Amino acid sequence: MKALRAPALAALGLVAFLLFWEAMPRLELINPAFLPPPSTIPAAFLNEIRLGVWGEAVLSSLSHYLVGLAVGAGAGIALGILVGMFRGFEALTAWIVRLLRPIPGLAWVPFAIIWFGVQPSAAVFIIAIGVFWIVFFATQGAVRGVDRDLVEVAQAFGFRSPLARLTKILLPAATPGILVGLRTALGQAWMAVVAAEIFGVPGVGARMMQASSLLSTDIVVVYMLTMAGLYGLFDTGFVALQSWLLRWRA
Repeated sequence: MKALRAPALAALGLVAFLLFWEAMPRLELINPAFLPPPSTIPAAFLNEIRLGVWGEAVLSSLSHYLVGLAVGAGAGIALGILVGMFRGFEALTAWIVRLLRPIPGLAWVPFAIIWFGVQPSAAVFIIAIGVFWIVFFATQGAVRGVDRDLVEVAQAFGFRSPLARLTKILLPAATPGILVGLRTALGQAWMAVVAAEIFGVPGVGARMMQASSLLSTDIVVVYMLTMAGLYGLFDTGFVALQSWLLRWRA
């Protein structure tokens, strides 16, 4: 019974939330044009599918998401390892990091348009920027946090080269921390997708902006829920992959 209590409470909370949401516009406490009741969302979703708009927008955003995530995460891991391993490299890049880190991803939109035009590559750039810093700091911290005694033991057994230390000691020990950063980046990348597409690049973000300009808030909610669902799928898959990669810790 105790095992069923938490799921039952979660379901009850969700139902209560949906009923509250449904009641607000139905009772005219909120203008339905500003917040549609959830009962109207399935019809809007089916209409988007029937028109072929939903599938096209989702596929476009997925391509931007996956490429931007791969580019940003790859660069973040590579640079994070270098900074974590070599104090000199950290000192060399310290003020560059301090200068660039506070700049939000949206601030790069004008440059993305100038450099790439209103093209998918511009969206990939914005997403990669948003992902990079999360993965970079997670990787740097994970590598720097590896027990120095392990490194000394590895050197005593002949693993003295940087590559040997990385592959035999640092990377296996830092993997859990790197994976935490990657999991956070999965959500950050989805948040960056909308920002990356609002200036006209086809995808979920562009469709949301188009719908909002027409006050089609039911369509906006459709794509908000679509992004939430896609993130849930990616996160669930990543957790399974994480468990498999770290099975040696069990």
